[in-house]
Formats: sequence, structure tokens, C-alpha cells
Amino acid sequence: MIARMWHVLSARWFRWGLLGTVALTLFSLWWCDRQVRQRTSAFLYDRVEAVPHEHVGVVLGTSQRSRGGGPNQYFANRMEAAAALYHAGKVDHLLLSGDNRYLNYNEPWAMRKALIAAGVDSSHITLDFAGFRTLDSMVRAKEVFGQQRFIVISQRFHNERAVFIARGLGIDALGYNARDVGTAHGLSTMFRERLARVKVYIDALLGVQPHFLGEPVVIGEQHFPGDHPPLVPEAQAR
Repeated sequence: MIARMWHVLSARWFRWGLLGTVALTLFSLWWCDRQVRQRTSAFLYDRVEAVPHEHVGVVLGTSQRSRGGGPNQYFANRMEAAAALYHAGKVDHLLLSGDNRYLNYNEPWAMRKALIAAGVDSSHITLDFAGFRTLDSMVRAKEVFGQQRFIVISQRFHNERAVFIARGLGIDALGYNARDVGTAHGLSTMFRERLARVKVYIDALLGVQPHFLGEPVVIGEQHFPGDHPPLVPEAQAR
């Protein structure tokens, strides 16, 4: 009798515990997403002409190719947006922050090539090879590249999180929203973004720091002899 009652109670506690866990997870996803959206909406721009001038625009990296091997529209749209801001005189310099996890995977260098092809002067481009995560890109823009104010350039969903992180660090960041991709291509990205917004709060609570900082870099004083990607410490720090 006692064993049966214990079995029934245990099953009920398990069900209630499972329901509670699901409810807490859904609430966390909703609440974190809502906070990030609400706290950054006033700092994001969709039109070039509305963007105030800042010296530096920080372009957030992504792979140039999709998983299927074709062009990545997120990448193409970010390059289009960065070039548009530059040619409109809204930014004087572009800091390209991305992942250089392997010698044959170099997001900043791919962005550099695309932007030079779009008419951006190479002397107005600086590369951050250790933008492994959005957190890393924001912290390094301030601590390594000495920027207290800048415009983040990416899709709106990404800008919301980046600007939220930056402003939480005391950085006067704004965001210019590149064109998004179609819903059919972006559903998985949107789901990962919801999880990433929860992780923003977890990182803050745990005091997570960038994977790599390194020596200070002066904007505009970075040179690449022979126009080849360098072997940098950031690429080996992974």
C-alpha cells in the first residue's frame, strides 16, 4: 500500500516538475526576448538617412557561404548595409569583427574583400579576428580597439542583442539594420536567437569574458603586406 502511494506521488511530482520546467523555460525565452527588444528599440535604425554620424561602424561577421555551399544572404545583406553607411558618410571607418577559428575560415578577411569590391577604401577598414561571439565583438571593440561609441551593422535581430550587450557594458552603441532574409530561411536562426538572448543574461550573471583580448589596436593603423590574411594570435587562441 505504502509503496503504491509512493509510486503515485512520485509520478505526480515528476509530471508537475516537468510541467514547471517547461513553463519556466518558455517564460525565460519570452521574458529575455521582450527585455532585449524593448531596451534597444530606440537605438536601432532601418533607413540610412536617419542614422547619425559616428566615426566607426562595427560589422558583425557570419560565414560567406551557407551550409549548403551557396551564398549566405545574411552575409551579403550585411556587406550591402555596411557599404551603404560608408558611402553615405555615416561612418568613416569599418571595424569588421568575426571568427577566424581556423586558418581556412576567416570571416573578417572575407568581409574585407567584399567591402573593397563594393568600393570601400581598404585604409578605412580594420579587422578583428577574434569576434568569436557577439559578446567578444562588443567587448573587444571597446577594450582592444578603443571605441566607446559606434554603430553596429547586422540584421535587426542580431543588432538588438549586440546593442543590448554593448549598452550593458557602458558603450554608446547604435544599430543599423541590414535587410533580413526570408522566413523560410530564417526560422532556425530565429529559434537560436531566442536561446542566445537567454544566454546573454546567463553570461552576465556568471561574469563571462571574451575568449581572447590581446594587445590594443589603433583604428586605421592596421596593415597587411602583400594583401594576404595574416597569421594572427587570435586565430590560434581558439
